[in-house]
Amino acid sequence: MLSRILLSVAALYATWSDYGGRADSMQYSALKQIDKSNVQRLELAWSYRVPGTTSRFGASPLIAGGMIYLHGANNSLVALDAASGKPIWNHSVDGSPTDRGLNYWESNDHSDRRLIFAANSYLQEINATTGVTINTFGNDGRVDLRQGLGRDPKTIRNIQSSTPGRVFENLIILGSAPGEGYGSAPGDIRAYDVLSGKLIWTFHTIPYPGEFGYETWPKDAWKTGGGTNVWGEMSIDEKRGVAYFPVGSPTYDFYGADRVGQNLFGDCLLALDARTGKRLWHFQLVHHDLWDYDPTAAPKLLTVRHNGKPVDVVAEPTKFGFVYVFNRVTGEPLWPIEERPVPKSDVPGEQSWPTQPFPTAPPPFARQKFTVDDINPYVDAKEKERLRKILLNARNEGLFTPPAMRDTIDMPGELGGNNWGGSAADPESGMLFVRSANAPTLHKLSLHPPRRRLMGATPEQQGHALFSERCEGCHGANRNGVVPPKVLGLEKFKATVSGGQGEMPAFPDLSPQDLSALAAYVGNPAAGAFSQAPQPASPPPNGQVRYYTPYGTLNADNGLPAIGPPWSTLTAYDLNAGTIRWQVPLGIVPGLAAKGITNTGSYHPTRNGLVATAGGLIFVGTWSDRTVRAYDKDTGKVLWEKELESNPEGIPAVYEQNGRQYVVFAARTGRVFDNIGADSIAWKPGKPEAQGYYAFALPK
Repeated sequence: MLSRILLSVAALYATWSDYGGRADSMQYSALKQIDKSNVQRLELAWSYRVPGTTSRFGASPLIAGGMIYLHGANNSLVALDAASGKPIWNHSVDGSPTDRGLNYWESNDHSDRRLIFAANSYLQEINATTGVTINTFGNDGRVDLRQGLGRDPKTIRNIQSSTPGRVFENLIILGSAPGEGYGSAPGDIRAYDVLSGKLIWTFHTIPYPGEFGYETWPKDAWKTGGGTNVWGEMSIDEKRGVAYFPVGSPTYDFYGADRVGQNLFGDCLLALDARTGKRLWHFQLVHHDLWDYDPTAAPKLLTVRHNGKPVDVVAEPTKFGFVYVFNRVTGEPLWPIEERPVPKSDVPGEQSWPTQPFPTAPPPFARQKFTVDDINPYVDAKEKERLRKILLNARNEGLFTPPAMRDTIDMPGELGGNNWGGSAADPESGMLFVRSANAPTLHKLSLHPPRRRLMGATPEQQGHALFSERCEGCHGANRNGVVPPKVLGLEKFKATVSGGQGEMPAFPDLSPQDLSALAAYVGNPAAGAFSQAPQPASPPPNGQVRYYTPYGTLNADNGLPAIGPPWSTLTAYDLNAGTIRWQVPLGIVPGLAAKGITNTGSYHPTRNGLVATAGGLIFVGTWSDRTVRAYDKDTGKVLWEKELESNPEGIPAVYEQNGRQYVVFAARTGRVFDNIGADSIAWKPGKPEAQGYYAFALPK
């Protein structure tokens, strides 16, 4: 019996034609040519360079029919020979294709093979063999994803998700990314026919009248509410025909007086019939979310032994450090989940939910509080004192402290914990492996709408965003009355902004990098122009008050988090017992490692995926130190590492071609979040010409 089970696992997980490996998102490979005994012999087998392309989030490749499918330069999709990395075809795309990967479908007789993606919010398909557009799909080869959301499509700027959907039978099931501000479109889950592009079913994540959950929102919220979307990853139990969705938070992320209630299906793990879209069960992980704590990582579909019996489970890691584990069929928790009181909001009009669900097992994988005793030890005394004052003066009551009209600390923060691509599982042992970041955030609600910081922004653009958030309300867009640093003097300019002067308020929370960016913009406004102008804030309906706060980690002046290490970890859970088997720091900080300090974990300003293998290994890259590694699956010990010339990102792919096993990583150069300065010790910039894909294998 055991041998049949192992043979089944080996057959199921020997290919990599789906995002994350398979439709169940396990991020697991049954290949074991590369194992603990020989992994140190890995060498670069081939690479495919994509210089100059910085917009990708590290797309995970797909492999099928002897080809590997990647993102190429200038918004193209490419097919390479999977053994040699030599190009076969190149397909130019109008607009940016789905960032993190693609979907693959083939007919039963293998004669019809298709790649499915979205660009400019149009769902599209190309022939996987030739790279030619399939014009019989949709309307002349395209399906407009803005249609059918109960809103005027002209008001929807973007709807496609950066994450691929899931193929099930002849359906492509999609989430969306409608934006996270006021007035965003709703994030309905939809399924389309792979061959025709016809819409087959829709699940309303903000319920319509008469639908389950309608009463958890204000009346007619489906007409005005937004978000509540699956922008992350989804998983499918193909045997049962059940799809599992981590549904994101309602908008606006940090203020919910216009959406009083529990807000189903926001922040839910949602199980639907994959063929019909019918709700089977759900569990809400965060009620009335005020923290942007939406689940995004793919639900992992494992089988574990619980109370002496095998149980098919679904496990969902979260941004806030918990793993929730349920019976995959019934939705019952494997271990009790307790509704516990949490701090109450003091913001006018806000009605925060009085309790939140806390799992009693497994234990959390991330840190969930930040006190003055936890301040980063690798900063000088002056910086420690600045951070200490911020902590003492902020509202800081632990997990689920609601945003306020004064500084508020969130830990691990909306950019911390676990995120897309950040977990893998072993179907043979019931082990779950979770990558996590500890990244506290500082929030303060105000009536002035912030402009989101730009990914890969220059210091001048960073300063422009800061000026718009903090200064434009008084000085105007033309910077009236602002004395530039070259006249006032750079240090005096920074001191004035930080400490205030006359009627000008102080901004003591701005980091040295923030002040430098602000000075760079004021000194050279033309260089701070945005490549895409931020959209103006939509007027509140019926005079309703709206509050805003910018995103971002609370960093020290050296670019590292204000909290002490570890800043990222790799955690191994035994889900048979609901316990942590081991936890180790993940990666290093280059500037500290140069001083002999190597046990900190790296600072992850972005997301890196991991893959577990039957060879006893975990493969993962760390962006900030430009390194890919293989960890011992049983102990967490590093067995192999290789520094790249660019920054690895996304989920590695593991496949076999012509009897040789390969592990391929995507790598991208450039900053992702602009609160990390170009001169920060937190990261090691890569070479733009080194961006692309790197495939490793054992020597021939």
